[in-house]
Amino acid sequence: MTAQEHAEPQILIVEDEPKIARLVADYLEGSGFATHHLDHGDAVLPWLTEERQAGTGPALVLLDLMLPGTDGLTLCREIRQRWPALPVIMLTARVEEVDRLLGLELGADDYICKPFSPREVVARVKAVLRRSQAADQPDSGEAGDLVLDEEGWRALADGQDLGLTAVEFQLLKVMMHAPGRIFSRDQLMDHMYRDHRIVSERTVDSHVKKLRRKISDIWPEREVIRSVYGVGYKYQPEA
Repeated sequence: MTAQEHAEPQILIVEDEPKIARLVADYLEGSGFATHHLDHGDAVLPWLTEERQAGTGPALVLLDLMLPGTDGLTLCREIRQRWPALPVIMLTARVEEVDRLLGLELGADDYICKPFSPREVVARVKAVLRRSQAADQPDSGEAGDLVLDEEGWRALADGQDLGLTAVEFQLLKVMMHAPGRIFSRDQLMDHMYRDHRIVSERTVDSHVKKLRRKISDIWPEREVIRSVYGVGYKYQPEA
């Protein structure tokens, strides 16, 4: 299946347990999605590369953590580097906090622990796609020399693409739409993760740190994302 052959958004399911993959695919297809299944980690990047070169490919990746071949965390890192705006939801039986934080800090947009309800997976997929796609409400979101291309999910500083992940883009978007407003970490988490799951404040700090670094690579003398001690963060467009 390809995105061009289906009007429905395509979901790539990377899962080595056939029964789980089939169950999730059945529920997704019953909810209006097209699906493609891969059961080996080594097959993921070549398949995505070929699909992207053809102008097709998935709208979202459901990625198991424990896979034969290349593991899920390595794949998540590679996907983020090559296709920053492609949403990734990680599936795993490992529920330790360190795994949760590592998965999110590598750029995963959500994290679902096994065993799970397939209906929950469908709901999470829809929620992440709502956050990750701005085609229904395109908005340039200009503020100073930093510009948000919300339809293309890009941020440009002096015309240069910052190469943000979907989570970093959402974080910047929230602050840029209210310049000067101070957002607490809890408020930023509510915007970044609409399902209100529990996420460590360190995860928000990590995303802010990476976002600042990408901006400073282009604007080393400017600090547009400011820390407000004991409160949170704000976007301040002035130099």
